[in-house]
Amino acid sequence: MTEPIHLVWFKRDLRVADHAALSMAAERGPVLPLYVIEPELWAEPDMAGRHWAFIVDALTELQASLAELGQPLMLRTGTAEDVLDDLRSRYEIAALWSHQETGNAWTFARDQRVAAWCRGHGIPWHEPVQGGVVRRLPSRDGWAKRFDAVMAEPRHEAPALKPIVPVEPTQIALDLPHDPCPERQVGGSRHAMSLLGGFLIERAEPYRRAMSAPGPGAIHCSRLSPHLAWGTISLRSVVQATWARQREAKLNNEKGFRASLHSFNGRLHWRDHFVQKLEDAPRIEFENMHRAYDRVDRIPSAERLDAFAIGQTGFPFVDACMRSLRATGWMNFRMRAMLQAFASYHLWLPWRDSGMVLARLFTDYEPGIHWSQVQMQSGTTGINTVRIYNPVKQGKDQDPDGSFTRRWVPELAAVPDEQLQEPWKFGEISAYP
Repeated sequence: MTEPIHLVWFKRDLRVADHAALSMAAERGPVLPLYVIEPELWAEPDMAGRHWAFIVDALTELQASLAELGQPLMLRTGTAEDVLDDLRSRYEIAALWSHQETGNAWTFARDQRVAAWCRGHGIPWHEPVQGGVVRRLPSRDGWAKRFDAVMAEPRHEAPALKPIVPVEPTQIALDLPHDPCPERQVGGSRHAMSLLGGFLIERAEPYRRAMSAPGPGAIHCSRLSPHLAWGTISLRSVVQATWARQREAKLNNEKGFRASLHSFNGRLHWRDHFVQKLEDAPRIEFENMHRAYDRVDRIPSAERLDAFAIGQTGFPFVDACMRSLRATGWMNFRMRAMLQAFASYHLWLPWRDSGMVLARLFTDYEPGIHWSQVQMQSGTTGINTVRIYNPVKQGKDQDPDGSFTRRWVPELAAVPDEQLQEPWKFGEISAYP
């Protein structure tokens, strides 16, 4: 093989449809798709086995999809720089392609090293965007209009690839601590598209009124968040499908769908709005957004943090939400906010400590959204109103029949409905918390 290759590095974009880096590289020459398993990344404290399990699902499908297009996926394990060095010794690399990424501090530092490697070897690195986040954004003025314009652009079709390098089947393996998540969502683009279709056609109608409660929310929310976080579906595909369904609902006078899809479309804007916050100020992963809160001394406690993490705080609705999250990897937004606020205000834990627990439990962990929301719900932004959720009231409001709480906290089976969220009024329950 004499023609230089275009190396397409898959990261948080595990799909072939509407993949700008893949399509643009294929227009310029032969493509070698690459995924790097990075043990150092997976040793970071915000990464977990359930994230990796979702990725394995996605990579398995991606391997098959790329093989069908003509050139299978190459899997390598190590640091990105070492893998690139090895590939450069074997092939002439015309360019490196990958989507622009807004990740945690580790991925930012890794990308800086890769950028230096590319400069050192005279290899251009192209990073097309895959959403509405703008790198080195000078001002927020016009951000929403730009987001809509990017979302309205034509989607990239999966390109035919010239078979250039034989790739032997490789086991997708990484040794991580056991992370049981028996009801975890399955990864892969087929599952993402199935969820999107089912949501827009059937499940979305009660979305607006159902999304605040954990039980109904699990059914009537889109459940696309892990697929968007790991890129098994593009945000543009979701936005355009939502817009099309909104037009149909308007034409058919489907009032319930129209109201719910309007709210959902707003959430899609909201998603990149918060990722943009981390892109603009990476320090918020580690430091109070408003430095005045550096003087607020929350108290680390391994005992309280562990009780929070395993759902043994003694507040039934909080514990039910945490146990559900541990088993499913997902929780609706309002309950996520309540959990973080409870850890910060009721347990008086540092937001980084509880935020790390939640990052590892959310299969859809997206650093930009996560750390912005952790700070917002912990009252350290200096911008947003301080919100302290009453966990008893939330249980009564969001689980009025007690079915969600009873499912996840079976120790309370003997407690009458009227005292379910306040079992201390019923009497001693030896097995709880």
